[in-house]
Amino acid sequence: MRTLRIGLCQINTTVGDIEGNTKKILDYMARGKRMRADLLVFPELAVTGYPPEDLLFMPKFIEANLKAIKKIAQATSSITAIVGFVHKKGNIFNSAALLHQGKLMGVYSKTYLPNYGVFDEDRYFQAGEENFTFTLKSNPIGMSICEDLWYPGDPIRTQALCGGAELIVNISSSPYQAGKTAFREKMISTRASDNVAIVAYCNLVGGQDELVFDGGSLIFDQRGELMARGKQFEEDLVLADLDMEAVFRMRLHDPRVRRERLSEEEKGLRRIDLSGKNHPTQKKPSLPRRDSKSLDRLSEIYAALVLGTGDYIRKNGFQRVLIGLSGGIDSALTASIAVDALGRKGVVGVAMPSQYSSRESLEDAKLLANNLGIQFLTIPITEIFQAYLNTLSPSFKGSRPDVTEENVQARIRGNILMALSNKFGWLVLTTGNKSEMSVGYCTLYGDMAGGFAVLKDVPKTLVYELAKFKNKKEGKAVIPRNVFVKAPSAELRPNQKDEDSLPPYPILDSILQAYVEEDKGVEEISEMGFKESMIKEVIRMVDRNEYKRRQSPPGVKITHRALGKDRRLPVTNKYRNF
Repeated sequence: MRTLRIGLCQINTTVGDIEGNTKKILDYMARGKRMRADLLVFPELAVTGYPPEDLLFMPKFIEANLKAIKKIAQATSSITAIVGFVHKKGNIFNSAALLHQGKLMGVYSKTYLPNYGVFDEDRYFQAGEENFTFTLKSNPIGMSICEDLWYPGDPIRTQALCGGAELIVNISSSPYQAGKTAFREKMISTRASDNVAIVAYCNLVGGQDELVFDGGSLIFDQRGELMARGKQFEEDLVLADLDMEAVFRMRLHDPRVRRERLSEEEKGLRRIDLSGKNHPTQKKPSLPRRDSKSLDRLSEIYAALVLGTGDYIRKNGFQRVLIGLSGGIDSALTASIAVDALGRKGVVGVAMPSQYSSRESLEDAKLLANNLGIQFLTIPITEIFQAYLNTLSPSFKGSRPDVTEENVQARIRGNILMALSNKFGWLVLTTGNKSEMSVGYCTLYGDMAGGFAVLKDVPKTLVYELAKFKNKKEGKAVIPRNVFVKAPSAELRPNQKDEDSLPPYPILDSILQAYVEEDKGVEEISEMGFKESMIKEVIRMVDRNEYKRRQSPPGVKITHRALGKDRRLPVTNKYRNF
């Protein structure tokens, strides 16, 4: 019986930390050896971290990555490994190194370079053209990188049906978005059954600026049935014993394999035979049982926000964060996520009441801080605000109070938070959500002032869902009940409510999803049952506030189309979509 023990090393790398990433790869390689794995697989660009962006324009960076892959190769005296790195051959390539017996035995380079959404690989890499399979312990194996697997044809089809590969290994750095997990699993299952091959998919995990990689590495058998799933949003070593003979038996009954098998010369397919006494024959230790369940929608999104926030903070060298607590739902959820990411000692909450702040809001902020167990500061701004008004009164003479005075309050709060940040080295987390950021219901250098925007891609209606999820998960009202029932308000003027300036959030979010994420026009959105005048006003607000979004801090991407890398519109822009 032909079997192969594979290990998918789902690791959390840091972009640019070639030394640290290499150490982590070697550590996982040692773990794989202890479990007598035959083949270990690491994510796409595991050596450099993903995405390295314009670091790829620096020759020394590329050379450091090449030195690292040589060092990693030396550790393969008793194991075979596939590791993502940057290959250099006239140009640079997004590649996978096949390492065996201490040597680099082959390099596969990514064929399909994505250039949409958050991806910009055509900017950096040359597309690979060479395709090959390799034989390990009499098992024919093909390899590919991320996007290559999403296409139903080559290079996968040639490897499986022409080259006889019974196992297809795919190394990936596929960023998370809500709903993608199920879609990805369906796609991989289809590739496995279509090609009558086991597909082993190793995905990156961790946060990198706006992106979060969810892990969830997968192995599907030749029937398209799930064999193993890695943990979501945490590092994992996914081990499985593959019955390679079962693939061969199934192929004997599939006429496609015989009908579509072409000569290797016609397809330009090369074979690499990894012979030698590289893998010990002693008895392998038994594998632990794995939980194959995936997270539900809200658990998945919440975990993505926690991982993305925590990694951004830690990887940038911060130990504590600072959050302005208004007593509202957004700051409450932001603080809850921060505590789950860093622990209660890593979070400081600050209430900055003015003459317009309600007693209930201050009480809710205090109660939240107490429930979370975080340090809580109260710094009133009434006197500071009055000093601003007195200073500006000669210049404002004859003008009625308007949004200017409201924004002054927000900017005072931003100044206080940044002063605390400078003094103590705390990173400021902003609390604005996607709905507000989309329409510009936020203040430059005020509530937008900070280093990371946790809820930047979270619509207001989803904020409420996640806050309820948090309380349900904890089995108690960590986020005070009053926060859910009071009308959203910036509290910058007497009796102010968000709905004074915006449509109700369920309506606003539906229009924003249609316009921002789905590129629908007024006529299409009006067919959803909304007033045309309201749609046009929302679109105007979105379009004229691009300049604010360009100056906002990064935040975790969780939707199909986030504000920032996903949606790039000119600031100076006269076009209107109606």
